[in-house]
Amino acid sequence: MSEQSIIGKGTWIDKLAHELLEREKTLGRNTDLLRVESGLGASGVPHIGSLGDAVRAYGVKLALENFGYKSELIAYSDDLDGLRKIPEGFPDSLKEHLGKSVSAIPDPFDCHDSYGMHMSSLLLEGLDKLGIKYDFRRAKDTYEKGLLKEQIHTILENSKKIGEKISELTGQEKFQQYLPYFPVCTNCDKIYTTESFEYISDEKKIKYRCKDATIGSQNINGCGHEAEADVTKDLGKLAWKVEFAARWQAFDIRFEAYGKDIMDSVKVNDWVADEILKFPHPHHVKYEMFLDKGGKKISKSLGNVVTSQTWLKYGSPKSILLLLYKRISGARELGFEDIPSLMDEYNELENIFFGKIKIENPAKETKMKGLYEYVNLLNTPKTLTPYVSYRLLIELSRIFKEKRTDLVMKKLIDYGVLKNSEPQIEDLITMAGNYADDFDLQEKVDVQIDDATKKALGELADLLGADDEPDDLQNTIYQIAKKNNVQPKDFFKILYQIILSTNRGPKIGPFILDIGRKKVSQTLASYL
Repeated sequence: MSEQSIIGKGTWIDKLAHELLEREKTLGRNTDLLRVESGLGASGVPHIGSLGDAVRAYGVKLALENFGYKSELIAYSDDLDGLRKIPEGFPDSLKEHLGKSVSAIPDPFDCHDSYGMHMSSLLLEGLDKLGIKYDFRRAKDTYEKGLLKEQIHTILENSKKIGEKISELTGQEKFQQYLPYFPVCTNCDKIYTTESFEYISDEKKIKYRCKDATIGSQNINGCGHEAEADVTKDLGKLAWKVEFAARWQAFDIRFEAYGKDIMDSVKVNDWVADEILKFPHPHHVKYEMFLDKGGKKISKSLGNVVTSQTWLKYGSPKSILLLLYKRISGARELGFEDIPSLMDEYNELENIFFGKIKIENPAKETKMKGLYEYVNLLNTPKTLTPYVSYRLLIELSRIFKEKRTDLVMKKLIDYGVLKNSEPQIEDLITMAGNYADDFDLQEKVDVQIDDATKKALGELADLLGADDEPDDLQNTIYQIAKKNNVQPKDFFKILYQIILSTNRGPKIGPFILDIGRKKVSQTLASYL
């Protein structure tokens, strides 16, 4: 990649923002304010994937601002969505509310005005802790204020044409029979049980009946009620197949990412925006879902949710931002066991940014420095942050349970890793300590070991497993390496990789004694 071809800070975020700007120029639209949007689900527990949608959109906003344009992120909570199932760990009392809009369901924890607002607030809290700035909008307010009434009217007047297009693009035929709008039943307060079958255009009213429906995997009973709903006043909502398009036009949205799971909905909405509402659909990027370590999609109902609230018990906000800004394409397995490598990777990026680690490839260096800047939301620190290997802190935290912070800090000073106590390192010790307490298993890392090194490791494992403790372990390890024609620095590196999953660490002899000779002996033996 030549210097001329590097866009912005060299990341996929800059490339995406550049594509958006080029498209806007082609469309000839006003670029005084470029709004990006993220839709927030309010029916289930928000996880890292839900957060990722908004964080990535915010990255595009930052890139647009870096290019000299004004931009803002709209965080839109779909809190008129109907409750399809009860999330793992929530009370069974929610069963009576299945099928109702989440904004109309009481908060089971009595801390917000509704179940929907409780869920939205968890996601917004995650965004706040990451430093993401947004303009929060709720579906409930949007519909109550009639902000989409013109779009609803246009869509319903063209519902026959839209129903045929939905069938053509997705194979779904129900909107050829029914209108793409769900009123809230005035008798039972449910939403997705209502079937809209006629639009009275001059009165802007819709005729509906409330019938049994399958919502997700749940059978929800309708009440049989038939009535009319005023689409300009009464609560109800457009079907997802057309609602995005209405929002895009009403809020003048120029960019929205989407998950692979709603690709069909986006395809239809793009067509509705372009052909029915005469509003060019936003620039998009498709991203893959996060999977759990078993390869299953992270899902609220499966109870395998990785929430930002739990993540931040073990890792920094920067580790989440790094996870989300590293790349956008490709499905990724995600678990709390990713935290140590992300914590240490952020430190490596910081060292590259400040020139402590040199990268030979200029384009790669630009990209990595750019990634560091986006992880810091384009507000980079002026100097290096004090840091100690997160994996080293986990190992020391496993040794010291009582007075952990003081004793781990003392060890770091004894090893020469630190000169004196640092408040930021105390925070790291707290997080690593939480990790050590809650995750006991250590993954075996893949280490390339030749025959000479394997022989040296075998000797060291036997020595450490014996009852007698060597007088000077550091020197003994050095001599074992030399005797087996292994460069001592290479041998130490292999030991750090096996014990800490890193290439460097504290003085190896004292560190092994602190961990426990027999324990390290068993670990080394597992690689032979």
